[in-house]
Amino acid sequence: MQAAVLHSFGPTLSVEDVPRPAPKPDEVLIQVEVCGVCHSDLHVAEGDQPALKAATKADLIPGHEVVGRVVERGANVTHLAVGDRVGVAWNHATCGACEPCLEGRENLCRRAVITGVMVDGGFADYMTARASHALPIPDALSSEEAAPLFCAGLTVYRALKNAGVGPGQRVAVFGVGGLGHLAVQIARAWGAEVIALDLDDSKLALARELGAAQTLNAADAGGIKALRKQGGVHVAVVTSAAKAAYDTAFTCLRPGGTLSVVGLPAEPLTFPALSLVGIEARVVGSSVGTRDDMRAVLALAAEGKLRCITETQPLDQVNQVFERMRRGQITGRVVLRCCSGAHTTH
Repeated sequence: MQAAVLHSFGPTLSVEDVPRPAPKPDEVLIQVEVCGVCHSDLHVAEGDQPALKAATKADLIPGHEVVGRVVERGANVTHLAVGDRVGVAWNHATCGACEPCLEGRENLCRRAVITGVMVDGGFADYMTARASHALPIPDALSSEEAAPLFCAGLTVYRALKNAGVGPGQRVAVFGVGGLGHLAVQIARAWGAEVIALDLDDSKLALARELGAAQTLNAADAGGIKALRKQGGVHVAVVTSAAKAAYDTAFTCLRPGGTLSVVGLPAEPLTFPALSLVGIEARVVGSSVGTRDDMRAVLALAAEGKLRCITETQPLDQVNQVFERMRRGQITGRVVLRCCSGAHTTH
């Protein structure tokens, strides 16, 4: 089978023929239709995040936004059938026994196995997945639409949920990229008034199309000042990896407001203690999401309330996609078309 393999940390993957894997008793073999390309895949490939670098297996096949068909079942698998269309996310497996798992926070499992980091992922014609964590895809969604939801959609859903977003709130989304354009839609579906901020006017135009009530260029000091004069926002969710976005977002919070940390700047985030105390601000981190969160995201999309802007490229173009990602030239999400024999429609 064909796969994109990380042999050493650096700018490129090697697209080559590798042996097809076989499922263990509690796994399924999936013929991959499409796999979304996430910024985390680029971090893994470049080895620029120490924790990810330390966890990355040798000769890794990345990819954790996977949709494909079950073509073989392990001996212990009964709830999935050959031919089922399923998706695989960041968490390849969780233990179910640690405190976070028992508290309903399996996304924070202390013994989690990570897809496309600790085990091979979906930048390939075939991959194996833990059957318990391979989730059925609603018929209403195409594979291309569904794949990015398994990380981008799941991540912002969890972030907005953790921040307590609800009807009537003002929610600022900083960065209208692969994650941000989904955050705009989810917050709007939950009845919030969405303000979208970005440096790219074309992305602001997209945010308006997706239902943002207001858009601002993040470099417009006057616009930011006006937003504060309007009373500030209940929640600011930052999907950008720029520290400057966090600095601006914090100043936009209303008293009692919440800053949701999603994007990962290289530099530490800093907030004056007096400012935090003065408005009783909350800073809330969020890490991917649970299987229940994922089911809710898929249901939202199947109802027509969430749509990922996608572009499809062949697997052998993965390095060109990475380069465009580095340059900020991608709108929405790129999905790689993998197994040539797979059907990528519902």
